[in-house]
Amino acid sequence: MIDQVLGLRCVICGAVYAPDEVDYVCPKHGNEGILDVIYDYDLIRARTDKTALGEERSMWRYRPLLPIEPDAAVPPLQVGWTPLYRASRTEARLGIRRVHVKDDGREATASFKDRASALALVKAAEGSAEVVTTASTGNAAAALAGVAASVGQQTVIFVPASAPEAKIAQLLVYGATVLTVEGTYDEAFELCLEAADEYGWYNRNTAYNPYMTEGKKTAAYEIAEQLDWQVPDVVLVSVGDGCIIGGVHKGFRDLHAIGWIDRIPRLIGVQAAGSAYLAEAWRNGEDVLEKPPIEAHTVADSISAGLPRDRVKAMAAVVETDGAFVVVTDEEILEAVTQQARETGVFGEPAGAAAFAGLTKAAVEGLIDPSESVVVVNTGNGLKDVASAVKAADLAGSRPTQIPPTMSAVRAAMGDGT
Repeated sequence: MIDQVLGLRCVICGAVYAPDEVDYVCPKHGNEGILDVIYDYDLIRARTDKTALGEERSMWRYRPLLPIEPDAAVPPLQVGWTPLYRASRTEARLGIRRVHVKDDGREATASFKDRASALALVKAAEGSAEVVTTASTGNAAAALAGVAASVGQQTVIFVPASAPEAKIAQLLVYGATVLTVEGTYDEAFELCLEAADEYGWYNRNTAYNPYMTEGKKTAAYEIAEQLDWQVPDVVLVSVGDGCIIGGVHKGFRDLHAIGWIDRIPRLIGVQAAGSAYLAEAWRNGEDVLEKPPIEAHTVADSISAGLPRDRVKAMAAVVETDGAFVVVTDEEILEAVTQQARETGVFGEPAGAAAFAGLTKAAVEGLIDPSESVVVVNTGNGLKDVASAVKAADLAGSRPTQIPPTMSAVRAAMGDGT
């Protein structure tokens, strides 16, 4: 028994279950009955101190706040403790007092999703799972395949056939069994659920497996600690399925509950205009359990979701922190790929740069006060989607100049007519 965990609570009806009573979801609501891990904060507060987290620079430095045994074996790849960069040129451009970029493109498989996958492998090992599976537009799949490869765990991955070639290549390199589904991400997700149930595979899917939020929440712990426990006023996160913003919210809630931070930042979710399910629901006051799916299309494949699976937690993250959702176009996302890179040196894929685009949009819309401090979460490396990077550079007017191997050609290219 992991004594810091009290149980699992359904986000829809509030029913509470013992951790070993259910596998993934509340049986009263089928696959929609997403659960939230409940902790004994008094126990954690009594035996853990933020000044005694040790020297380990990874997500595992926060073991006392995670749903695992203190001595649980963890994958050897470093996951977490990604850099937090000050973005002074962005501050000057937008007139905001302080801006940082949290670069989770620096994870082992180059995306934020490593955090959830690393925890999934620990939980799968608890049950001696032979196979771990997930559905993904690419990043969660690569994260699972890569972390699993580090421990020799067999994986079966479901991805839409439209996923970027580089992401599918990553899966194959790691040795995963890859099933490219001729359909949408939502169809791949449903197929993965059916296959996992039939074959008895451990299911890593976010917004289904309650422990994935717990892996993702570690980014909030790092942001707080890297800022010397002085949390920012605002955190911006790109949103597709909603699990990342839900996880970041959970992390700040944990820290506030045990008294390590004095407040929870406002959370701003950033959605692509072609995949703005949650932004529409928030703006129109719609019930996300009743709102039907939309048809999602965006260059930011990692945040393309017609029916966000973790929509309840994502909406709560915004509403409970007095935050907001903002919507950015594909053109604004591609512009942000180059703008973020040139102002901060952080190269993000479209889904990662969407949050940076959202920062500009939020500032223009008056959602961020000039006196506030902000953290933007970059969720994936730009090399995840080279084709989009090429489009972004072209949109910015950046093209290579081909020249013969002569100094005169160099002078001409540099505008030196002498």
